[in-house]
Amino acid sequence: MSTTIEFTVPDMTCGHCAGRIRALVASIDDSAKVDIDLPTHRVRIDSTVDAETYRSALAEADYPPA
Repeated sequence: MSTTIEFTVPDMTCGHCAGRIRALVASIDDSAKVDIDLPTHRVRIDSTVDAETYRSALAEADYPPA
């Protein structure tokens, strides 16, 4: 069952950052849906993978969620 996870990622400031985050999510769950809002630094993920997995992966990629 898919759940929606939402993070605020202050260090995501440009399209390149958003692309890296999209690729990171796809590497964890290639069927996940990702919605990124750069002005508000919000990342919304619909996935079957738990939030802590994404939180850890984002932090390791230098995009720690707030």
